Amino acid sequence: MFDWKNAEAPDAALIEELAREAIAGLPPEFAGPAAQVVLRVEDFASEEFLDELEIDDPLELTGLYDGVPMTEKSTSDPQHFPDTVWLFRRAILDEWASRGDVSLGALVAHVVVHEFAHHFGWSDDDIAAIDRWWE
Repeated sequence: MFDWKNAEAPDAALIEELAREAIAGLPPEFAGPAAQVVLRVEDFASEEFLDELEIDDPLELTGLYDGVPMTEKSTSDPQHFPDTVWLFRRAILDEWASRGDVSLGALVAHVVVHEFAHHFGWSDDDIAAIDRWWE
């Protein structure tokens, strides 16, 4: 029997482990470019990110791609910072608890794939056309 009295919320290390499993499961043509992206897990998005995206509630942002999409990169353009996929643990856990119909691994994988899709140059509309997850 599961010991609910001593259970702990999934930590950043577990979210990162689930994310890395999702990245490893990407098709080979995406695996190389994905390996060049920094993966960061934080409890919440920074105020800077929230302000930039005009989001008031940090629990509304589960992930973020911060970088230049591959479709917009040029070898002549200097890269001042590494492309980064951010995962926000508390927002992911809130989404997971409120949905109640998906595993944590499936939710993390979905967020990871969504953010990497931005890295590969897909817009939100492109992603929505093939991924109806949020409906």
